[in-house]
Amino acid sequence: MNGAAARAATPPRVLILACGALAREIRDIARLHELGNVTLECLPASLHMTPDRIPDAVRARLRRARGRYDRILVGYADCGTAGRLVDVCEEMSADTPTEMMPGAHCYQFFAGAEAFTEMHDDDPTAFYLTDYLVTHFDRLVIGGLGIADHPELRAVYFANYTKIVHLAQTDDATLDRRARAAADRLGLDYVRRRTGYGELESEVVRVARRQEIDV
Repeated sequence: MNGAAARAATPPRVLILACGALAREIRDIARLHELGNVTLECLPASLHMTPDRIPDAVRARLRRARGRYDRILVGYADCGTAGRLVDVCEEMSADTPTEMMPGAHCYQFFAGAEAFTEMHDDDPTAFYLTDYLVTHFDRLVIGGLGIADHPELRAVYFANYTKIVHLAQTDDATLDRRARAAADRLGLDYVRRRTGYGELESEVVRVARRQEIDV
């Protein structure tokens, strides 16, 4: 086998640097598709409370990864960074090809860009939860928004919402019950929409399986 053929037959070394809220889903995808060439590292999901800090945190971690991988997938969409995360990926690509998830947020790439846009246009009064947000609802929503200490804030924050839409990555009866309980707690209607892993799955598989081509 010549050098070019050997490189084409060798899976690329791939780093996925992701939001901690996606850790379980990415591990499941890697296991399902037998992506042994993927290394997953996560930044704290709490960075979403201060999205202006995400680009610098991603940049700092990617600088430490220089020279160790053939390509990198940043497991974030824009996530409130106002385009700065795109700039980081372009900067880091000078050393290692670096991509990020498309779209504005994880709701969009789980549901699919077109489907999410249609859902949001049809009903802008929906409040979305992923499996991760359902699991950590009390800490991230009730605690994070201060409702635990100031219950009166619930009516303030959610005055313009009419329903919770649970974008479900898995079929889990326990999560479904917790999502419905979250809707009841906020006084909202409940809708469940099964999305699976959506574009997260297709992007992880695409980046992991794309072979190097000797030009």
